[in-house]
Amino acid sequence: MTVSRLVRAELARHDWGRLRCGCGESGAHLPGTFETILEAAEPREALGARLDNHLEISGNLFEVAVPAVEVILAALAGPLSDFARVELLDMLAVLVSGDSYAGQPADLGAQCRLKARNGLWTVLQVGYEHEAETVADILWAVDPDQPRSSHHTMALGKRIKRKRR
Repeated sequence: MTVSRLVRAELARHDWGRLRCGCGESGAHLPGTFETILEAAEPREALGARLDNHLEISGNLFEVAVPAVEVILAALAGPLSDFARVELLDMLAVLVSGDSYAGQPADLGAQCRLKARNGLWTVLQVGYEHEAETVADILWAVDPDQPRSSHHTMALGKRIKRKRR
């Protein structure tokens, strides 16, 4: 797959080099990591390109997590390989459930949830078409609209049950 113009624009919009990464360096290397994951059709093509331990460590978020949510949402809005979609959606679920790492700004988890909430329709579309279970988890973490989230959680739950049969 190729990296979409939208994703490239979103990657370019952020000053990654000024943001702290979980690896102890700046986030300057993350655009390349995202591109490698997005271009990969299968896991072996993205060997070594990981977002965990960069955006977060055990659910503890670093500054790079907030713009990463926006990049993930931009990527989910277009065609992706199954590998890339699962990788990005799984990371989004971790980011919206996380909290700030010690020494990081205190509201990183809330910022990630807000960014994801702004892209909720994109996330729901992916859930209805591909990854219902992970999207249900994301929905639970980010959507304060109880009637809407209950409706979609039930609908996604039915989709999960049908898939498991």
